[in-house]
Amino acid sequence: MLTRKQHDLLCFINERLMEAGVPPSFEEMKEALDLKSKSGIHRLITALEERGFIRRLPNRARALEVIKMPEGAASRPKFKPTVVEGGLTAERIAAPISKPTLPQTDNDNISIPVIGRIAAGVPISAIQDHSHSVTVSPEFLSSKGEHFALEVHGDSMIEAGIFDGDLVILRRQDTANTGDIIVALIDDEEATLKRLRRKGSSIALEAANPAYETRVLGPDRVKIQGRLVSLLRRY
Repeated sequence: MLTRKQHDLLCFINERLMEAGVPPSFEEMKEALDLKSKSGIHRLITALEERGFIRRLPNRARALEVIKMPEGAASRPKFKPTVVEGGLTAERIAAPISKPTLPQTDNDNISIPVIGRIAAGVPISAIQDHSHSVTVSPEFLSSKGEHFALEVHGDSMIEAGIFDGDLVILRRQDTANTGDIIVALIDDEEATLKRLRRKGSSIALEAANPAYETRVLGPDRVKIQGRLVSLLRRY
């Protein structure tokens, strides 16, 4: 048995998936249900997930799947999402992060998937699907684990030696230590490259440029997607 708000949110998510192939943003959900904060949306989504109506897909930005609809409502048909092409802005919807295939080796080198752009500045919807690959020496990688690469967009990490247009290579992981440079997913919507600091129970995402403020967020709002292990630059 769903509450009215839970039912309305489920129908709104289902309709958006049928129309566009991607779920609405938390801001769109908040406005559609006339709620004052996104925390209410988080609670509704958790309730729907616990009741088996939706599923959150791991390691994907803003990815929800409708498993079933209430009795009497039509079930959502299967939909294969398409990749958003071209430049990305805050208004563009990012495709989910797909788990890349295992890297292929060429002699001693390893092919790493490049899965889009990451903001090193004000967070944007930044991550696309696997677009191409880059071949690197094993020395650029951690000894174990799965790796992926992202193109940097922005200048908030310049004092850490990371510039606009650089290609960062990351080890895919959901935990990190204070001081690590990570890809952080904020509110399941925005991805950014920042240095991780822990302040009590909160998480601080710290820029390496005095022009940008440190963002301090609750742990429930931040998901670690990967840790920086190396960087490639073209001159």
